[in-house]
Amino acid sequence: MRAPQPQPRPDRRTGRALLAGLVAASTGLAGLLMAGTGTATAGVAPNVDVVVNGDFSAGNHISPWTCGPTVTAVNNAATGWDLQGSPAGTDYANCSQTVAVLPNSTYTLSAVVQGGYVFAGVTGTGGTDPSTWSSNSGWNTLSSTFTTGASTTSVSVWFHGWYGQTPFTVDKVSLVGPGTGTSPSPSPSGTVVDPSPSVSVSASPSPSQSTTTPPPPPRKHLLTGYWQDFYNGATPQRISDVPAAYDIIAVAFADATSTQGGISFTLDPTLSAKLGGYTEAQFKADIAAKRAAGKKVVISVGGQNGTVSVSNSTAATNFANSAYALIQQYGFDGIDIDLENGVNATYMSQALHALQAKVGSGFVLTMAPETIGMQSTGGEYFKLALATKDILTIVNMQYYNSGAMLGCDGGVYSQGTENFLTGLACIQLQGGLRADQVGLGVPASTSAAGGGYVSPSVVNSALDCLAYGTSCGSFKPGQTWPAIGGAMTWSTNWDATAGNQIANTVGSHLHAMP
Repeated sequence: MRAPQPQPRPDRRTGRALLAGLVAASTGLAGLLMAGTGTATAGVAPNVDVVVNGDFSAGNHISPWTCGPTVTAVNNAATGWDLQGSPAGTDYANCSQTVAVLPNSTYTLSAVVQGGYVFAGVTGTGGTDPSTWSSNSGWNTLSSTFTTGASTTSVSVWFHGWYGQTPFTVDKVSLVGPGTGTSPSPSPSGTVVDPSPSVSVSASPSPSQSTTTPPPPPRKHLLTGYWQDFYNGATPQRISDVPAAYDIIAVAFADATSTQGGISFTLDPTLSAKLGGYTEAQFKADIAAKRAAGKKVVISVGGQNGTVSVSNSTAATNFANSAYALIQQYGFDGIDIDLENGVNATYMSQALHALQAKVGSGFVLTMAPETIGMQSTGGEYFKLALATKDILTIVNMQYYNSGAMLGCDGGVYSQGTENFLTGLACIQLQGGLRADQVGLGVPASTSAAGGGYVSPSVVNSALDCLAYGTSCGSFKPGQTWPAIGGAMTWSTNWDATAGNQIANTVGSHLHAMP
């Protein structure tokens, strides 16, 4: 069946002058009648649109809106000027404008929008601040009404998209209610309009304005946990059992196939039996639920059965294609590279860029190299991280099962200490990775690794040392990195066995960091 086709929006100039004249005339007549009674209602302010340049047709198109760097004015041949936002990373393409209002007065916000997750609202009302949103590929109208507080004389009108979602477009933003026809902005519109504006917009599909809460925005400091697709004595878990503190869940592990560079994945039957039966359908549903809650779930490549060789272009293509097939099959957000040998930066980078191009926006790439792989920018793992820096989410090096290693100051530090965490993280931070791409990988308990366990409180101290220069051990880096990426643990299962100390202590600390 052919889908209904979108209809063009009405010209923004059609009928505005006529409507304004009619309303102005009726308002003036009402004022004369009231004046004859001698009551104070003769001075009631008319309803006006207090937003300036709400249709973005002014010469500079965006002013006096204050917008983020990913918002631009676009000129559509059929509809005129609009604003388009392109959320990226932690930017959600916000615009706002402060306008004058009257106390104890009712106003209606309206905006014509299209695109996934478009939000519009008002703050500073002195009462309940309204907000509304929609997710719609066709044009539709967002509308909300509120009453100002007893001392409110200005409010902020805003709209924005959502983190990592597709671009959105906004037009005809208005805030209609009592006013003097002036605004705090340099060029007030002061246009008298109907108190209940009815912007007629046809949408295809029909408007899908929703009262459902959208996923929360991604946090700046991430907690990553590996989920075991096998049983080794740690608490068996469904994906749904993983605590909400984990922002990224790495499903461990994919398996190598007989095809060079190829990978596959199937749920472990032993684990399924331990869980009383855990089907592929339940697994997929759990992943979808985590993603709906704003979490990321990736498939990890590595482990005993996941030694994959990507050392030529053919293998790179096979890796990208097979990984993409798993992402489509299970609903993963991306991939984790946890290879412990045989990393070829040239061809693995080629494979990962090809995979990202297939997945598109929202692709998540994590890595968990051993300490030796990140001692120098000349190492293959470090070279891989730098070669994929443009698409890399975070590197959570394994600060365990290592022994003593060199820190960025040339000092030798032993695993299981704060200096080991900060001294080795410093190498990556000084070696070219962004601060948000560097995380601290630690075991969840003494049972989770052969060595290198540190208490959650030490992890928190190391994070504070790197971010703020506080709570450091004997080694204190010469600079700070407030955007430090976060922490990782092997594994969510071992963490559950130990009482979820990583989730509760490190997770809450990370999420409280600005």
